[in-house]
Amino acid sequence: MAGPSHGPAQTVVVLGGGIGGVAAANRLRRRLNRHHRVLLVNREPDFTFAASYLWVMSGQRQAAQITRPLQSLQRRGIDVIIGGIEAIDPANRTVTVGDRQITADHLVVSLGADYADDTIPGLQQAGETFATLEGAQRLGPAIKAVSRGRVLVVTAAPLYRCPAAPYEAALLIDAALRRNGVREDVDIALHSAEPAPMGVAGANVSAAVTAMLADRDIDYRPAHQIVSAEPGRATFADEQSETFDLLAYMPPIRTPAVIAASPLASTAGWIDADRQTLATAFPGVYAIGDNTQVPLSIGKPLPRAGVFAHAQAFVVAANIAASIDGRATTARFDGHGGCFIETGFGKAGYGSGNFYAEPAPVVNLRPPARRWHLGKVAFEHKVMRRWL
Repeated sequence: MAGPSHGPAQTVVVLGGGIGGVAAANRLRRRLNRHHRVLLVNREPDFTFAASYLWVMSGQRQAAQITRPLQSLQRRGIDVIIGGIEAIDPANRTVTVGDRQITADHLVVSLGADYADDTIPGLQQAGETFATLEGAQRLGPAIKAVSRGRVLVVTAAPLYRCPAAPYEAALLIDAALRRNGVREDVDIALHSAEPAPMGVAGANVSAAVTAMLADRDIDYRPAHQIVSAEPGRATFADEQSETFDLLAYMPPIRTPAVIAASPLASTAGWIDADRQTLATAFPGVYAIGDNTQVPLSIGKPLPRAGVFAHAQAFVVAANIAASIDGRATTARFDGHGGCFIETGFGKAGYGSGNFYAEPAPVVNLRPPARRWHLGKVAFEHKVMRRWL
């Protein structure tokens, strides 16, 4: 609950209406006195729960069930501006949206990552992605139409959002084909650009996911980078090609253009943020979620997943509220996180642990069970009902 007011009214601007931005705005509004302003800016008018796109693909959800207008946040006392962000000046904490300039006392950047399908020639034309709501909606009927042949699932680059998603996609496609009674006539192959499934989580998690794929007779080939596609055929970096009747892919990602053009961008293009406080090099400016590059002890970045954006949002909101109220900023993100791995038939695995552990992340994967599937359902309901 909001505490007593201290000092003049201040404005907190949250850039991005994904899970990190919406969580940050909600938590800030709850913690701050109402004479302080919380403003969320987003390019698109709607929030969609990205973690449920695979359920849209598999027919377990309709788009309307996981979509809410961001303007509904107004009821909670959060101001909303819908429009493209054209420039960010972190030194002065100003943001240009259309023909208006917004100045913040505190700025939270949660703009995610943009998809870069166009970096793989022919990929968009030959296949469909489960990483967007629109793509998941198109994949659903396409999967239902498959009665024989070959489904090819690929990760189009080693760096992508949501490490579990491609493996979930293959398992859920398998489950759908089994429900349709055609699995014996359809081969499923998963070709991944990365050397092992969810490698940042450790060899134990990689081995467990590989076993899940094998148990469902999904042909898995790691370290096999797709370089181009055409209808019915994909070509890989080793010059081998694979035919398919349906291609489903996880696209590469790139830094949002407005971040790449701003002083926030590091030499790698992403935003460097303190791994515990998420503060950037600019006073009063924080960055959370997929637009950050948070290094781990193993030399790889923290995975880009909604669970981390969600946890980081709470840390940043707590510290901004404390700063406004004249209290010590003691909240810290500790690197803990968990991820559901949907396997179909009402079950999911669940991997969780400490990604900041030394000398390497310590993550355990619980085997598929109904309880973990229900846990994801509960989290979906919490987001859709409590925040929007």
